[in-house]
Amino acid sequence: MKILSSSLETSHFPVMLNEVIRLSSASKGGFFVDCTFGGGGYSKAILKFPNTKVVGIDRDKAVISLAEKFEKKFKNRFQFYKLKFSQLDTVLKKNVDTIIFDLGLSSIQLNNLERGFSFNSKEKLDMSMGLSSFSAQEAVNNLSESHLKLIIKILGEEKEASKIAKNIVKVRLKKRITRVDELVNIINKSKKKNYTNRINPSTKTFQAFRIFVNKEITELIKGIVNATKILKPGGKILIVSFHSIEDKIVKYFFSNYCKNRSRASRYLPDIDNQNLTLFEKYEKKVIRPSNSEILKNNRSRSAKLRFAIRSKDKFFLPTEFFKKFEKYLNVEAINV
Repeated sequence: MKILSSSLETSHFPVMLNEVIRLSSASKGGFFVDCTFGGGGYSKAILKFPNTKVVGIDRDKAVISLAEKFEKKFKNRFQFYKLKFSQLDTVLKKNVDTIIFDLGLSSIQLNNLERGFSFNSKEKLDMSMGLSSFSAQEAVNNLSESHLKLIIKILGEEKEASKIAKNIVKVRLKKRITRVDELVNIINKSKKKNYTNRINPSTKTFQAFRIFVNKEITELIKGIVNATKILKPGGKILIVSFHSIEDKIVKYFFSNYCKNRSRASRYLPDIDNQNLTLFEKYEKKVIRPSNSEILKNNRSRSAKLRFAIRSKDKFFLPTEFFKKFEKYLNVEAINV
């Protein structure tokens, strides 16, 4: 187990670590929540400052041994909960200074071919980050063609979703699809050849099934709403996203519930609690990794960092926010 723990720390690169530490004002101390503990990169960097306390949250059982090491090393300053981050308000109630989300698939998960996240794997189709109710294998083999198409099209933003879904159903009539390479082969045969595109043909379909299995959009929306609930006035929420759906959700939430939001047209329904805000003036500037970081960690190339500061207004449930992204929530609610 010791070998596993040390490898977790060294195999995972926390994205935009310097920017996250600077924006979170960790040097001034405070109470922090690392909602995606993973390899412990953000938590470790924050705990280097003496007047800090950190709560780490992760749904993945693979990080528990590392988290236990942190709890022993940083007694009374670090505490870990094996939870989905949407549940953070069940263990924390208020007065948090900074909450950090890194929404990317961790190297810990991607490098373990048995987890089924990597295109290079020949292991079973899984894709669970932990605490999921079903696997990618169950989704691929049990869902109807129409539901498969919807998942791949909406959650993967894949233009050739119809053909991929059709071919999945055709193949599974003969034999159950159980391994990653079998799904990769179906996708490769379904998509038109594009020799100028450097992106792996399976990228969008794999994104779709991973999001679906882990209910990532539901988790994100509930997670950032519940995080806002427990932030103290002036507290910060920092979110690193990696694909367009995530960034669209984060940008909308920060932009539409801040003091400098654009007022709705008189022809459109009013946003929730029009006279109240959740955030101070929001700067729409997106922070991206430096060229030097991308050279060291190519997976960081698509990362975007946004942050917002909690206003002094009382918390209210942003019901309009949930309605805005209802189509994603409805797809994730499909029963397997």
